Amino acid sequence: MNGGQDLGGMQGFGPIAPEPNEPRFHAPWEKRVFGLAMAMGATGTWNLDASRAARESLPPGEYLTSSYYAIWLKALERQVKAHGLATADELATGTVSAPAAPVKRVLEGTEVAPLFARGFPSDRPVAAPARFAVGERVRALTINPPGHTRLPRYVRGRPGLVEAVHGGFIFPDTNARLAGEAPQWLYTVRFSGRDLWGEAAEPGHTVSVNAFESYLEPIP
Repeated sequence: MNGGQDLGGMQGFGPIAPEPNEPRFHAPWEKRVFGLAMAMGATGTWNLDASRAARESLPPGEYLTSSYYAIWLKALERQVKAHGLATADELATGTVSAPAAPVKRVLEGTEVAPLFARGFPSDRPVAAPARFAVGERVRALTINPPGHTRLPRYVRGRPGLVEAVHGGFIFPDTNARLAGEAPQWLYTVRFSGRDLWGEAAEPGHTVSVNAFESYLEPIP
């Protein structure tokens, strides 16, 4: 979707101010939100792409005025309500009023370290051969999907050059809807700054974007 998170190339949002030696968490509640998100993700009620879509579908004004982990918390609250795991009143009061819907799995404390050590790989085999090859010119499709997508708005309709073929990976657009992993070939496509930003771009400036096969079309 075109949400508040898709700010590439947009102006007027102020400078980026990196924080030297930035801590992983700025307050104890952020640790708790992270832990809750990981535990709920492990239940299998939703997946990584659905979690990301829940965050990115927050109203733009709310998204842009919320801190990183506040966004996580708001999205998590939306998800537990949508799946019948808690009601709005229960979240507001902290008191359980009715049994929650069952979950497939409960993450135990002893499972956390092995789970994170294994990681969360999203590579999957794809039966069909890759449509594009390194060095081939392609164009990002002009799309305006109502649901989740990982194609940045600023590259849509722009020509680029395939610079890497990564293999098959879970397609987030379907996975976020819990409609299946539907793996696709993933490519890195390099775009000229002039093609993206016009004459104002610095000479020689390029932007590389990871793009799924269905986001791209060949340039004759």
